[in-house]
Amino acid sequence: MLRKIGIILEMIKFEHTIFALPFALIAMVVAADGVPNWRIVGWVLAAMVGARSAAMGFNRIADARIDAANPRTAGRAIPKGQVSMAGAGALVVVSAALFVGAAYMLNPLALALSPVALLAVLSYSYAKRFTSLSHLWLGLCLGIAPVGAWIAVKGRIDVAPAVLSAAVMLWTAGFDIMYSLQDLEFDRKMGLFSLPARFGPGRALLVSRLFHACMVGLLVCFGLLAGLHTVYFAGVAVVATFLIYEQSLVSPKDISKVNTAFFTLNGFVSIGLLAFVVVDVFVC
Repeated sequence: MLRKIGIILEMIKFEHTIFALPFALIAMVVAADGVPNWRIVGWVLAAMVGARSAAMGFNRIADARIDAANPRTAGRAIPKGQVSMAGAGALVVVSAALFVGAAYMLNPLALALSPVALLAVLSYSYAKRFTSLSHLWLGLCLGIAPVGAWIAVKGRIDVAPAVLSAAVMLWTAGFDIMYSLQDLEFDRKMGLFSLPARFGPGRALLVSRLFHACMVGLLVCFGLLAGLHTVYFAGVAVVATFLIYEQSLVSPKDISKVNTAFFTLNGFVSIGLLAFVVVDVFVC
């Protein structure tokens, strides 16, 4: 059983929750001006786990044939026969039910918008088949988290969380462009769409850097709209430093450090900014 659970967690890349969850917590802490009711915290976490597990499970089902043909992904659970299509489908259904149930327990607006959020995160799996802007689509999926957490606390949508969500969208799209450099030739061969496959690695990386620069600007705007203090803006400066270093690790001629840029540094970005926000809200 433990081995099976480990396979499932690996299939849905559970550790990548580190990308969206800290930004949801940032929105939640700022909206509550501290720690919200623990009931809200619990259901927000349940919603995050449900939405992400449903999205990743569905993605693995939709991409099973493509994953099997790609040497980089042929070892994933479904192509290797470690998880059946039916088993993955059951995971998607249970996870989606958890997400909708958590939204129901939060408030009426969260419940009303839960089908829209599910449609966005599930439909992403097909984006690469028809648009090179699939990176932004993925960014939108992760960017839902801050708005959702804000709704959980406030019961409404405001400008500040929307700006934070836009920052998350551009951040995600930027690092996804870098990650997709690994599949440039495969995507072209299979007729799949990505910015590197369409424009080449050089131009794609320029777009990635533009997205990350805009992300920093949006984080500044979020801080101003939310009335945050000097500690937060110091955190934004640290985030900018991490992003500059991340971009320096990857070039059109050398993508050997993509995984370091993708996971390690982006983990520092999300968790690091959360730490600065917590200090700003609770101390300043």
